[in-house]
Amino acid sequence: MKRFVRGAAVVLLPFLLGACSTLIERDEAAAIAASPWARQSTAASTSGADASAATPGWEHMKFPGKQPTQFGYARKDGRDAVAVLAASSVSMMRNKIRIEPSALDRVRFSWKVPQLIAGADMVLRDADDSPVRIVLAFEGDRSKFSAKDAMLSELTRALTGEEMPYATLMYVWCNNREPGSVILGPRTDRIRKLVVQSGPMQLNQWLDYERDIAADYERAFGEKPGALVGIGIMSDSDNTRSTVTAWYGPIRLGGPAPASKE
Repeated sequence: MKRFVRGAAVVLLPFLLGACSTLIERDEAAAIAASPWARQSTAASTSGADASAATPGWEHMKFPGKQPTQFGYARKDGRDAVAVLAASSVSMMRNKIRIEPSALDRVRFSWKVPQLIAGADMVLRDADDSPVRIVLAFEGDRSKFSAKDAMLSELTRALTGEEMPYATLMYVWCNNREPGSVILGPRTDRIRKLVVQSGPMQLNQWLDYERDIAADYERAFGEKPGALVGIGIMSDSDNTRSTVTAWYGPIRLGGPAPASKE
């Protein structure tokens, strides 16, 4: 049980440590927050929502006891991007927002991945790494938590003053599972991963996606979503002790499709 709690907290803590300033570093985030990438992402974050409810500000969430992934603004192939280098590391760039269920629309994102992580398998706790993840956190009815998840939520509340998200949906690139597959988190099923890319066929090129948030949430969790309260990008290689690089384009929620940057 202790191992479960420690492992689950590694993935959930990015959305839980907002009140613990001693655990949040803002070095890379300061440059990213002032970049064209952040302006494009943040501007779209208020689309379909009350602008006063949005809290634009990307933060680099570093986990206690873990080597952080490196994030930095870059121009890549004529696009504004966040470049990442994960070397036996895990951390996340996160932005707290709030979009009510009735206003949920689509999320548009892009990434470029030079290579996959050999040996990574997101079903297995000790191999749960990915070069790219788009992470969405949602509110919901915590009375539906299992005993394990209720205990984890209480633990995180005691440590941070905040509860863990009711549900976390990730869009991921998997080594071998078919696009459309849903992978339950190996530590808690309150994290579910939707495979949008699989295998090595489209490595080293920009790939663009447009997803229906509510439909994907219902596919993954079997119920309608609550409010969207956080969005992030996460690249991790700590379990496989490997090194991987990638680039993320701006993340846009709702609104018209952007013009091509190429």
